[in-house]
Amino acid sequence: MSMSIIRGLGRTMFASYFIVKGTNSAMKPDSFVEDAEPVADRLLPLVQRALPASVGAYIPEDTKTLVRITGAAQAFGGLGMATGLARRVGAGVVATTMVPHVLASVPDKSLPKDERAAARSVLLRNVALLGAAMMASRDTAGRPSLAWRAADTQRRVSSAANDQRKAIGSSVDDLSKSARKKVKKAQKKAQKKAAKAQKKAEKAQKKSAH
Repeated sequence: MSMSIIRGLGRTMFASYFIVKGTNSAMKPDSFVEDAEPVADRLLPLVQRALPASVGAYIPEDTKTLVRITGAAQAFGGLGMATGLARRVGAGVVATTMVPHVLASVPDKSLPKDERAAARSVLLRNVALLGAAMMASRDTAGRPSLAWRAADTQRRVSSAANDQRKAIGSSVDDLSKSARKKVKKAQKKAQKKAAKAQKKAEKAQKKSAH
């Protein structure tokens, strides 16, 4: 089995959890509201303070609506991963939706020992899901990422520009050498002509003296 098939099968299996869970949350939010209320009560004020007022005003305060939105986001992200049409974006969406779950599943120290152990198991599951979603959001399916390709293109362009500058510099050097040679030849010719003219003048003077 090729690596691409294994990668696609694993991604689909991973995405199926979020498709099913997200669809249930979006279609039947009432069964999830009770568990989501502590998360909403704890995180909603923090999110509203962190975001600009113009953005925070659009965040619903109704827990049922938040459950539906989160479920729809998880279902969308899972479908994006499963189909491969938006696998990295979908994984990023899923990872974002898992952050509140991780924070909410931190065990309360006041709980009995057995309940804390069960809560730790839920926390580990949520952390594992978040980590897997984060890795999936960075998966390039064996192909270089856009950032790497952009950097590689920049390196190639820079290298080509350097080669061109060197070629131009070499051409200029060659031209200057050729020009210097021509100047030297012209000087030698001028010197020879001047010497010949001087000899003729000396001969003419000798003849006129006789």
